[in-house]
Amino acid sequence: SAISGCSASGPRSVRPGRVLRGRATYYSDRLAGRSTASGEPYRPNRLTAAHRTLPFGTRVRVTNLNNDRTVEVRINDRGPFGQRERIIDVSRRAAEQLDMIRAGVVPVQVEILSIPGDD
Repeated sequence: SAISGCSASGPRSVRPGRVLRGRATYYSDRLAGRSTASGEPYRPNRLTAAHRTLPFGTRVRVTNLNNDRTVEVRINDRGPFGQRERIIDVSRRAAEQLDMIRAGVVPVQVEILSIPGDD
């Protein structure tokens, strides 16, 4: 596989098709314009997300397990921090597509679609 030579960039378990489960939260609008860990400004209207370890640029499909709504997002930040069951923080636009604004925190499935340099 193309990722075999890249073990220094992350665990071998980071590969397209891998599915993670946990809880999702979303970014506060007051963070708009602030720099993310990748250096990009946070833009609430973009389909982006934060994950603790996935490489920046990784594309994932997030499914809200309460309603089966899905959205594809690109990882451009680190987090969420604190509670370990929270595995991803999505942008406002992604949260709207997942219909999770009112709930705030929802159970999700995160499927890795692509990793930078793997395509």
